[in-house]
Amino acid sequence: MLKVFIISDATGDTAERVVRAGLVQFPDAPVTVVRRRNVRTPEQIRAVVREAAAQDAFLVHTLVSDELRGIILHESRQAGVDALDMLGPVLERLARHLRIAPQEKPGLFQQLIEARSREIEAVAFAFRHDDGQNSHELDHADVVLVGISRTMKTPTMLYLAYRGWFAANVPIVPGIDPPQTLLAVAPSRVFWLQMAPERLLELRRVRARHEAIPLETYASLDQVRKELQQARELCSKRGWRSIDVTGKSVEEAGREIITLLPSAIATI
Repeated sequence: MLKVFIISDATGDTAERVVRAGLVQFPDAPVTVVRRRNVRTPEQIRAVVREAAAQDAFLVHTLVSDELRGIILHESRQAGVDALDMLGPVLERLARHLRIAPQEKPGLFQQLIEARSREIEAVAFAFRHDDGQNSHELDHADVVLVGISRTMKTPTMLYLAYRGWFAANVPIVPGIDPPQTLLAVAPSRVFWLQMAPERLLELRRVRARHEAIPLETYASLDQVRKELQQARELCSKRGWRSIDVTGKSVEEAGREIITLLPSAIATI
């Protein structure tokens, strides 16, 4: 029975996938793969090499630190362990061609995978929670945008989602109370998007023409001012912070919100 020890300064997933891809070519071979994760000190390396030597194991490692790769090479030779450096040659050749030194930070690849996975989940979350949908799940949102019609809620929400934030938006509609789940969200995570009446009126008139919405009930200056005042009173009462999006791009509004979010949830 051959034992293959995988040593990694992170999860060891990459090395194990490569090893198992090779083992496919030996379908009947008796092999056991053993993973040793988060190996980041000389003491840990020496301990694993001793363990591998005691079991006459083949050792494969993916360590980003040049110093630790040197230690494992020395220790393996001293102990008579066959060791394969799976990552070092790749890093050396990339450094040579790029003419820059690698960061040598463990776990960066896994962090990249996790960040990408979060972005995908965040975008799916945003689409499920656009325009007040599934409001019973607002407690799962990192940030909730509120505002009256045509105040850039959806595009700003999607900007945040594509950067890994679990974002939702809820419209403030005249005569309709906001959902209780919105009122239960921490005020530090709720942002009211407001806009100058004149600019908002322009946007509403464009929509009214395309969708045959009566101007007097949707795109009159009096109506816009009335809705803005009602929203201002609600948001002031709830302690929600306001973001004036007049003349701003979606990117500008989104970046402003991110800088104001609580650091405890600022994971991206």
